Amino acid sequence: MSRTDDVISSIKRMILEGALKPGDRLPVEKELAESLGVSRGSLREGISALSLLGVVTTRQGDGTYITKLDVTQLLAPMGFVVDLEGRGNARHVNTIRRVLECEAAHSAASRITDEALAQARALLDEATRAIGQPPPDHERIIEIDIQFHRIIAAHSGNPVLAGLIDAFAGRTVRARLWRSLHEEGADRRTHEEHLAIWQALAARDPERARIRMASHLLSVEESLNTLPADD
Repeated sequence: MSRTDDVISSIKRMILEGALKPGDRLPVEKELAESLGVSRGSLREGISALSLLGVVTTRQGDGTYITKLDVTQLLAPMGFVVDLEGRGNARHVNTIRRVLECEAAHSAASRITDEALAQARALLDEATRAIGQPPPDHERIIEIDIQFHRIIAAHSGNPVLAGLIDAFAGRTVRARLWRSLHEEGADRRTHEEHLAIWQALAARDPERARIRMASHLLSVEESLNTLPADD
């Protein structure tokens, strides 16, 4: 491994072993470089890489700190991998998304709070208005779609699952936009599917929620069959 890799591995190990915790300030550059046995240049490169990964954050004039190590933030770089692998294969990406989100819906049905259900319903009511106005506000409808799915993922009780779902949203956001702009009635069909998912969640019915989510995402996959290969 390069010396930069040594820095990255060493700091990750310190976090895993509990020597560094979320919010902790890293030792000053000279001291940390000496303790790791690397040059200050290699240390800076390693810190820069860890910053891009969401592991550390540097505050100008104050030092470098361990972030909150939020799972969603740490998994965010996977979004690029998803987009890269999904070029021309959006269906493959959506298949994985379906597996993840069906599990999230199943788990959320028994965990989602009344407040979250109310938030989700308010979003769907807003979507009803956005779809009904001429012309439909596609950008807002897509944003509501994203927020609706995030509420479900956030109440799955599994932050790793929620983080993975968020990472897989990048490619499918573009696909949803394509559907909205090119398929007659796509917005309304998606909205009706969301309402069915919400009703299953409100009924606290895990299996029904899973089935409704699967039906919704299978519909998305069928639409993706019409996407150009190089999209």
